[in-house]
Amino acid sequence: MVVHMNRLFFFDAVRRELFRGELTHPQVVGMTAILDAWEKRSAPTDRRWLAYILATAYHETAYTMQPVRETLAESDARAVEILEAAFAAGRLSWVKTPYWRPDEDGRCWLGRGLVQLTHKRNYDAMSALTGIDLVADPDRAMEMEAAVTILIEGMLQGSFTGHKLADHLNAMTEDWVNARRIVNGTDRAEKLAGYAKAFHAALRPDAAQGRPRG
Repeated sequence: MVVHMNRLFFFDAVRRELFRGELTHPQVVGMTAILDAWEKRSAPTDRRWLAYILATAYHETAYTMQPVRETLAESDARAVEILEAAFAAGRLSWVKTPYWRPDEDGRCWLGRGLVQLTHKRNYDAMSALTGIDLVADPDRAMEMEAAVTILIEGMLQGSFTGHKLADHLNAMTEDWVNARRIVNGTDRAEKLAGYAKAFHAALRPDAAQGRPRG
C-alpha cells in the first residue's frame, strides 16, 4: 500500500534544507507532480527511492524542479551553440561523439526533462514507456507528465544505464552514493547522496495514513 506523505512537513523541510528558505511556484509544481505520480503507483515502493528520484530531479534541473533543456537554454539551437563551445574548449572531455548535433532530419538528441534524456536510442526507449513518440518530437520529453514518467519509471526499471533503484537501495543495502550509477556513473555522486538524504528526511508519512514500512 502506498503511504501518502505529509506534504506540509515535506515542503517546510525542503524549503529550509535544500532551497535556502524560499520555494518558487514552479518548484512546488514540479515536486507536487513527482509526489502525485509516485502516490498513484500501485507497486511496492520504498521512500528512499522517492528521495533519490527527487534528488536527481533537483540536480539535473539546476534546482528548478521543472523539465529543462540541457544547458538551460531556451532553444535547441542555443543549447547546441553552448555545447559546441564547451566541447571545443575541452570542457566535455568525456564526450566522444557530440550527441547534440542535429541528425539528418534536423532533430537534436541533447538532454531534456527532469532527468537529462540524451541520445536517440534513449528517446526511442522512453517512447514505449510514455506512449508518446519522442523520436518524432523529442521536445515532448519536456512536458511535465512525460518528464515525470521518464524520471520515475526510468530509474525504477534501470532504463538509463542498467542500474535501477532497487540495486542500491534495498533491504540489505543503503548505498546513496552508488545510486548515482542509475543515471550518470559517479558524477557528483557524493552531492547527490546528500541531496537524497535531505529529501528522505523530509518524506514523513501523513499521520492519518498510518506508519509506513521500511
